[in-house]
Amino acid sequence: MPAHTNSNARYLNTTEVDSALVRLAGAYPQLSRLVALPEPSVEGVTCHALEIGSTPDGGKDCVVLTGGVHAREWGSCEVLVLLAADLLEAYRRGTGLAYGGTRFDAAQVRALLDGLSVVVFPLVNPDGRHYSQTADPMWRKNRNRAHASGGPACVGVDINRNFDFLFDFTTAFAPNAGPRVSDDPCDYQTYQGPHPFSEPETRNVRWLLDTYAGTRWFVDVHSYSEDMLYIWGDDENQSADPDQNFRNPHYDGKRGLPHDTAYAEYIPESDADTALELAQEFCAGLHGVRGGTYTPMSGFHLYPTCGTSDDYAYSRHIVDGSKSKVLAFTIEWGKEDPNSDAASFHPPWAEMQRIVKDVDAGLVRFCLAALKT
Repeated sequence: MPAHTNSNARYLNTTEVDSALVRLAGAYPQLSRLVALPEPSVEGVTCHALEIGSTPDGGKDCVVLTGGVHAREWGSCEVLVLLAADLLEAYRRGTGLAYGGTRFDAAQVRALLDGLSVVVFPLVNPDGRHYSQTADPMWRKNRNRAHASGGPACVGVDINRNFDFLFDFTTAFAPNAGPRVSDDPCDYQTYQGPHPFSEPETRNVRWLLDTYAGTRWFVDVHSYSEDMLYIWGDDENQSADPDQNFRNPHYDGKRGLPHDTAYAEYIPESDADTALELAQEFCAGLHGVRGGTYTPMSGFHLYPTCGTSDDYAYSRHIVDGSKSKVLAFTIEWGKEDPNSDAASFHPPWAEMQRIVKDVDAGLVRFCLAALKT
């Protein structure tokens, strides 16, 4: 893989990410199943996920983990590939897992893979990652040229603004709310696309949620800010007034402002409590590795958003009562490098290896806690 600095030479390229899943499926046929996503990327790349667990999905609760949505966030793919490899090898050997000061014994590893189906989709946006690693390190979107008419910067859609949640942000949000989204194809960062699920990459994530009907938890791995985010992202949470919800047009033009009384997004208290508890469990597992401190908080408290994977995943059961409830989260690993924008998103490999251990320890603890909910 062409690398921008020698320190980053060990990041996986897109072929290597996919090959890793294929190899894991071949090496652990009793514990894993390769899943071909139904739609190739815009540039024709076939995408794969890996389902791991001691038995095939057949009614077991499921956690879906996605990464590589934003092209420049290179380490998200490694986080998920190495998590799958660690769990599979520890289960087969009958050993525990150790990530620095956070340790899991063999019984916990067995309980996790016996009790859950874990679906790992580490590279949602292969075209964008390839472009980031070979041409523009700060590229974020996919590589869809269909909406571009103003030059190279106008290529692509921000996959994590293309989900079906408050997509019409100019109507849904207060005029001065400033959600991080754009309807301008030439926005270099956050163009949402022409309509929800306009992109094959987004539709592949939706397919996973539809296919694994037992999904109860969803985690999307991103960078950076050292946070564990839970729903909602459009406004502050409240559990007192169910009429204040994303489907109620009465509140159009009022969403997205902090510390106001006009609107806050409804979430049942039990869901809010469980989401916070699971986010805290993740942060505790991560902290034990080497003392890192991540903040559990709602997505809105990072900044207001719409069209994101986590809000969509949770909102599905509200829009369609036949779908299961999915508590959804976004990890923001790593922190800003004040000397380099690129290094904020793809740190030197030695530091990324440490971050992988941090996040994977948090995810194992998250999954074990989820089993008890």
